[in-house]
Amino acid sequence: MSKRLLSMTLVLMLASTLLSACGGSGSGSKDEKASGGAVETPTTKVEETTNQYGDTGGLKLPLVDKPTTITWMVVSDTPLNDKLVAKEIEKRTGITVDFQNYSSATFQDKLRLVVSSGKLPDIFHGLRPEELKKIGQQKAVVAINDYVDMLPNFKKLYVDENPWVASSFGDENNNIYTWPIYNMNRDVNHGMMYRKDIFDKNNIPEWTNTEEFYQALKKLKEIYPDSYPMASKTKENIFSDLSYGWGIGGASYPAYYSESDKTWKFAGVQPEHKEMLDFLKKLYNEGLLDQEFLTDTMESWSAKMTTDKSFVTWDWIGRMDLFYNQVSSKNPEFNLRYGNPVGPTDHVRTLPKIDADFGIAVANNKNKEAALKLLDYLTSPSGSELITLGVEGVNFNFDANGKPVYPELANLPVVEIKALEENYGMWVEGMYLNPDHRSVYYNYTEKEKEAQDKIVSANKFEPLDPVLNLTEEESATISELQTAIIKSMNEFNAKYILNKKYGDKEWNDWLVTAEKMGASKYAEVYNEAQKRFEANNK
Repeated sequence: MSKRLLSMTLVLMLASTLLSACGGSGSGSKDEKASGGAVETPTTKVEETTNQYGDTGGLKLPLVDKPTTITWMVVSDTPLNDKLVAKEIEKRTGITVDFQNYSSATFQDKLRLVVSSGKLPDIFHGLRPEELKKIGQQKAVVAINDYVDMLPNFKKLYVDENPWVASSFGDENNNIYTWPIYNMNRDVNHGMMYRKDIFDKNNIPEWTNTEEFYQALKKLKEIYPDSYPMASKTKENIFSDLSYGWGIGGASYPAYYSESDKTWKFAGVQPEHKEMLDFLKKLYNEGLLDQEFLTDTMESWSAKMTTDKSFVTWDWIGRMDLFYNQVSSKNPEFNLRYGNPVGPTDHVRTLPKIDADFGIAVANNKNKEAALKLLDYLTSPSGSELITLGVEGVNFNFDANGKPVYPELANLPVVEIKALEENYGMWVEGMYLNPDHRSVYYNYTEKEKEAQDKIVSANKFEPLDPVLNLTEEESATISELQTAIIKSMNEFNAKYILNKKYGDKEWNDWLVTAEKMGASKYAEVYNEAQKRFEANNK
């Protein structure tokens, strides 16, 4: 969901413009603060207002002592200023938010113009963290850690409970310019899936290990000789998709962190990578893996998975219900279900709890404290509920099972977050900072819930890699190496699987080639960054 909007070159060109435009506004002198404030709200009134809206994490409402208007640039097709969320924010915090909404198609161009003008909105998102570091060091956006004492929710999540955040997402001085998002991800979002109706019809049990998976595919091939039991639509990404099952996966793939010896490695030259290729090669040679697995499109893959040409795949969990809805009128028995992982580790990917890729930032101007406090409020349980659930008794109520119900949206077959955005200004990108898991986004279907329970109950998650903070020089080294070496790795992977003559000799030749292309150097960049990570988090 995060937007990759501006190149580093653009940010560097605009840094001086931002500095001249923003540097003079600051947070105001002591005299300005003294002359601009209204009479302080009585303590009892503040406490009553705060208690009315639930757990604010220690913030006192309203957040300002005089009417304050801030600007917030967001991605949305819906005008937001007259929606429930905007009105409720003003009512609770005293802050009027002037939302500047742009569609996803135009947001990038508009942000480019805004940045080049030097007149940043009070809150915006879309720059990568490394880009924010550049303009943050020019004082165009706020170093959030400088204000942590007035931000109890930020402090709790990103200082007290996760002290590594500053060293992983900040600059070399541990100044952090981006407001992270907390606990957004579902536990399980992708994995292996299988046609349970076909398995049951033919008395084939779901596999519990890789050998059983192989035997199940063999049985299916015997019963359906014209089929290719396993299909894939992710082309060369199949290798990273399946890598967690062989213990070589990670968010920085093809770099990954080995828990066994506490070092970073290049996945494509590891023995486990060869084992994975050998397994796929066996499936391919025996007609168990779709012969077009590296070229299949969404359309061709969908056709195979819904017409008894293929029965097992790796995909997003929402596909189980989407496929059923597509074919149930013709095949009501169709039943795609989430299967156990494949590979010796029996693991799937662990999704991170903290995400800083959105690049949510606060301009360094007179409204910065109000803007920071607003972000902190929206991170609190009270603010989280407002942004991702709504206002209980106003636009929603909980049913007997604790699920939110939206009476005004009763005509919709399913209430999705897009409908909440359009009707109430909820779930706007860059505004959900700590989503409430009672929200409809986490209302799993029966099949999706089964997927969560299957993996969570058995704790079949590959450990998260450390979140490293590469220097500009290190990032440049990775950029220089990765295009050629990843291209070469994918080409070798394909040849190894498709060419029956490829074996140990060709693997050893690839190891030599990969080393010449910088595989060790690639891993060493991460190992150097790991040393800093460990030093900063002793």
